[in-house]
Amino acid sequence: MSVDVPDMEELLRFTSVARYGDRDPVCPDGKTDGRPRRGGALHLSALLPAISSAIGYPVATAVHRDPSALQAALSLPSARSAIVVLVDGLGYWNLAMRLGHAPYLRSLMNESVNRRPIATCAPSTTTAAMATFGTGTCPGLTGMAGYTQLNPLTGKLSQLIQFTDAIAPADLQRQPTVFELLRRQDVRVTSCGLPKFRDSPLTEAALRGPDYIGAVTPRDRVMAACDAAKTPGLTYLYIRDADKTGHGDGWDSDKWIAVFERIDAQLALLKRAAPSGTLIVVTADHGMITTDPDQRIDIAEEPELARGVRMVGGEPRSLMLYAQADEPAEAIAERWRRRLGNMAVVRTKDEAVGQGLFGPVEERVRAMLGDVIVSATHAATIVDSRIQSDKATRLPSVHGSLSLLESDIPCLIDMA
Repeated sequence: MSVDVPDMEELLRFTSVARYGDRDPVCPDGKTDGRPRRGGALHLSALLPAISSAIGYPVATAVHRDPSALQAALSLPSARSAIVVLVDGLGYWNLAMRLGHAPYLRSLMNESVNRRPIATCAPSTTTAAMATFGTGTCPGLTGMAGYTQLNPLTGKLSQLIQFTDAIAPADLQRQPTVFELLRRQDVRVTSCGLPKFRDSPLTEAALRGPDYIGAVTPRDRVMAACDAAKTPGLTYLYIRDADKTGHGDGWDSDKWIAVFERIDAQLALLKRAAPSGTLIVVTADHGMITTDPDQRIDIAEEPELARGVRMVGGEPRSLMLYAQADEPAEAIAERWRRRLGNMAVVRTKDEAVGQGLFGPVEERVRAMLGDVIVSATHAATIVDSRIQSDKATRLPSVHGSLSLLESDIPCLIDMA
């Protein structure tokens, strides 16, 4: 069965902020003005708590108190062992538009339960989403709210992939991970990925807790996950190539399609090799859009945008602007609204927090957020060539904002 894919104008439409919590938004009591809420149980943050319930060791988190309700809302069957696969950058609609290249994923999409996207966090980017996924919470609690953000201890920008100039990983991200909470119940938890990610700062912050199996080749990582799943518990498998190729060559390029085909083959092998009765869940951290060079704004060439801004954090689709001393955030926001018009949604920090953009926000995390939050719309990017390389300002595919393409992710369920 084919998937009904909206046209590109609809996929690039700015969508509503996804909510956090245990409510299933497809139920009548989850509706507002006749339209279902985004998020709730159908959210990246809900996946690991729901899976913990499915394997018989329910774990509650700061935003998800009822793991069994999440399991029911996501229609996860119970199993003694589960493998959850996160494919970096493989948004629901990116996947749906290329199903002809992916026989295994196409077979999963024949099931009605899998033709239902769930929401990722805001911003829809790897650092924020990995912590949201790993802890079952939100950026407002994890302190991981963008690719770059203010380090309040130094007053400088920190980068949260390598944790350059950043607060130490375990001090920045203080929420327990679902993996750690399962280990406290003596549940077997295993992570399979590249050897270099074993002790990376991002792993320590967002995904700490499992026994880590590092393997060089994709096949070896898949087989390691299948071997681990022979023992009851939870296995996590990370696949990064879709995101890497999307940034380098474009998610709609021939190179991306070739990578997508190889990812499908890895997942098909996982299904064949996993122990019988293993629950398999395939998800992603975000999707990707194709950028439009004609909708590229460079702050370095825009004095009105640069005025009053001390630092620019975030990334080209989701910026955090840090105001100079005595410069009102609202003044910056108004200048940006006048210049960008319908190319972005501009919020002050107070507005963004009040609208739940980052979920519940701790006071210590609030200090890390920009005074003004800018979310790009359509295919626009907002860059700063004063601090970014030319290549970084001209990536063919990016993510971070609230379009359906970026913020809808898969939750594909299978049983070995």
